[in-house]
Parts: sequence; C-alpha cells; structure tokens
Amino acid sequence: MSAKKIVLIVVVVLILAGIIVGSILHGQSSVTKVATGKVTRQDLVSIVNGTGQIKPKTYVNVGATAFGRITHLNVKEGDHVKAGATLATVENVQPTATVAAQQAAITSSQTDVNSLLAAEKTAEANIAQGKADLEQKRLDFERAQSLYNEKLIAKQDFDAKKAAFDMASATLSQRQAALAQALAQTASQRAHVNQAVASQRANYDSLDKTISRAPFDGLVTNVPVREGETVVVGIQNAGGSTIMTLADMSVITAEVKVDETDIVNVRMNQPADVTVDALPGRIFKGHVTEVGDQALLRTTGLSTTQSTTGTEEAKDFKVVVTLDTASEELRPGLSATAKITTAHKVNTLNIPIQALVQRSVSAEKALAANAGKPSSGSAQAQTTPAAKTPLVQGVYLLQPDPKNKRKLRATFVPVATGVTGSTDIEILSGLKEGDEIVTGRYKILRALKSGTVVKKDNTPESAGDADKS
Repeated sequence: MSAKKIVLIVVVVLILAGIIVGSILHGQSSVTKVATGKVTRQDLVSIVNGTGQIKPKTYVNVGATAFGRITHLNVKEGDHVKAGATLATVENVQPTATVAAQQAAITSSQTDVNSLLAAEKTAEANIAQGKADLEQKRLDFERAQSLYNEKLIAKQDFDAKKAAFDMASATLSQRQAALAQALAQTASQRAHVNQAVASQRANYDSLDKTISRAPFDGLVTNVPVREGETVVVGIQNAGGSTIMTLADMSVITAEVKVDETDIVNVRMNQPADVTVDALPGRIFKGHVTEVGDQALLRTTGLSTTQSTTGTEEAKDFKVVVTLDTASEELRPGLSATAKITTAHKVNTLNIPIQALVQRSVSAEKALAANAGKPSSGSAQAQTTPAAKTPLVQGVYLLQPDPKNKRKLRATFVPVATGVTGSTDIEILSGLKEGDEIVTGRYKILRALKSGTVVKKDNTPESAGDADKS
C-alpha cells in the first residue's frame, strides 16, 4: 500500500471520528442539566416567626387622683415594690383640715347625744315619781270619797282630794310626753352623728387620694414626674395626670406581629421559643395565649377598622406569647423574636420546597405526548389550554426513557402536600420514598416541560449562576 493511500485512509478515519464526536457532543448539549434530590422520610417542623417586644401581662399607669404638688416621691425607675406600698404623696393641707373639722363636729354631736341620753334618764325618773304621786293621790281620793259618802267630811275637803288626784294624773301624762320628746331628740341627734360620720368617710377618701399606693407587687418602669411638680386629675396618659407606670413582672409576655400569610396557622397554646436581642444565646420557652383578630397596618400599626385610607399595604396580626418562666433579666420594651411551632410531624415523607412547581396538567400531557416529535407550528394551540386549565402543584420525577434506558426524562407528577417546614414540605400523595425528583435550578424549573430529556448535575451552583437565575 502506498503512502498516499495510507494518508487518505487516516484522513477519512479522522473525519469520521470527528463526525461521531461532534454528534455525541451535540446530543449532550441538547440535554437539559438539572439538580436532583430524593424523597426522604424525616421529622418536619413548621415554624412561624414574629418580631415584637417584651411586655408584662399586667401593667398600670398610676395616675393622680388629687390636684396638688408632689411632696414625697418614694420610688424611682427600676425599683421593685410590694402591694400597698406608698409610692408618692400629694400635698394634703386642705383635706387634712377638713377631716379635723369634721371630726370635731362628730365629737360635738356625740356629746349632744350623751346629753340627750341623760335627759331621757331624767324624764324616766320623773315618770316614776309621777306614777308614785298619782298612786298616792288615788288612794287619798278614794278614802275621801268614802268619808264624803258617809257625811264625815265636808264637800270642800272632798273636792280638794279629787283635784289633787286629777293634777297628779295630768302631771304623769306631761312627764310621759317629755320622755317621748327626749327620745325623739336623741334619735334625731344620732341621725346627725351618722350623717357627720358618712361625710367624714368622704373626707377620709379625699385625704387618702393624696397618697398613691402600689396596687400589686411589681416593677416601676417609668416615672415621668419629680418632687415639687404639680399633678392634676385628668384622663389616662394625659400630661400631668400620670405619676408612674407599674408592671407586674411575675407573668411576662412577648407581644409580636405575625405576617397575614402565616396567621392562619397560629393557634392558642402552640409552643414557642422566644429570643431577646439583649440576651444573645438565651431561649425562653412559652406558649401562645392570644391571637389577634384585627389586621394591623404595617406602616402605622393601626387596625384596618381604624384606618381611613384606602391604600393596600402589607398587614400583620398581633400574637401574644406568654413565657413559661419569668426572668429578672427581662425588661419591658426589649426587642424579641418568637418562633412559634405550628405543626410537628414525625417520620413524614417530604421533599425540598424548591422542587414544587405549578403547571397545567392538560398542557403537560400534550407536551409529553409530543416529546421528541418535530414542531408542527401549532405552539399557540398547545399553550392555549394552559391558560384556561387550572394550575395544579406537582414535581418533576426522573424516569428512564422507555425507548432508551440510558436516557432520563423529567415527568410532571401532581402531588398533595401538607405541613411546610423551613426548607422542606410534607408529601401526602403522589410520590414514594426514594423517588428521585428535579430540585433545580430555579431558572431551569421555571421553563421545564414534562417529557424533557435531562441529565443529573448536582455540582454546587456558583454565585454567578445564582445571580443569573
């Protein structure tokens, strides 16, 4: 064989090899590279986050109940006080004088009652004397009448005895009337004493209102006034009417705001972990004790029923988490974050959330049926059903090509989902453990169609690729 033929054969072999390699490379370049993952079983926890601040369950603004100048301020911010402890005193010269004057009037009225009681005793003694005198005059009259009937005494003596008897009877009646009058005067004076005592109770109440006392054991969180300032009786939170704020720190709550899309999953008594920015690394256990039913505008904090604007904006709902154990390190107003566990599934079937997509089933079936066939120019006809058919959620399941087992195709499979975790979601039906599905990348999943030939590529996504997607 000549050298010329050998060179010609080599050239032909190289050309054929190039054609084969090019065909292989071209075939591989047309295969879509996808990231994959498997359906697994593991515990799944659904958590809803909310941010807010630490608040005591009970707190009160101790307001001024009397007008005047503060003479004594016995506490300062941060002090712990017991129930009944004196917090502040307002000048009380006039209420004290009123109490003293009324007490003198009560004492005087009581003396008058004692005097009238003595008059009652005197009237009772006079009645007893009158009864004895009447009895004596009755005996004298009866004796005189007997003697007069026997003509033993003169008519003049008989008339004198009779007049003495009538006088004694009238005197007794007079003395009995005097006793009744004395009793009435005593009752009237006692009523005056009772009236004075009732007025004194009102005076004592006015005097007591110059002293502010702690309604419960608590922490003084705010003292906006100083000794010497004048306070007035006014509406709540009005300037000059609030002396201090007292918080009951035995029960502490975290009042947080939860996004409107998550509030439907929050229920009473769900467990929660509360963290405080000022205490890094500390986790406080608690449970949900209140779920607000009024949406709050995120910009103003007002409820939607109070807002007069018609603009649409993001909304939150108030959720109160009560801590299981109070801590002296916590202070009202500290920024807090609550992680509320809304569901906990054990050993459940789940997949990564990013694998879940929404597609029109009819369009996916049509595309799968036409997979590998040349385009007929009826793309509009194929996309029209997708616009009219409701979307369903599902995943792309990796399956071998029936005609070529070495090829993998991504087939859309509808699934039913349950609890959503932070990165995974529960699968109720449509998949089984060990199934391999397409999990990314986002840009590929967004345009992926059922029946597409794919190739597994689980290399980490670069920052540049992530930005492009």
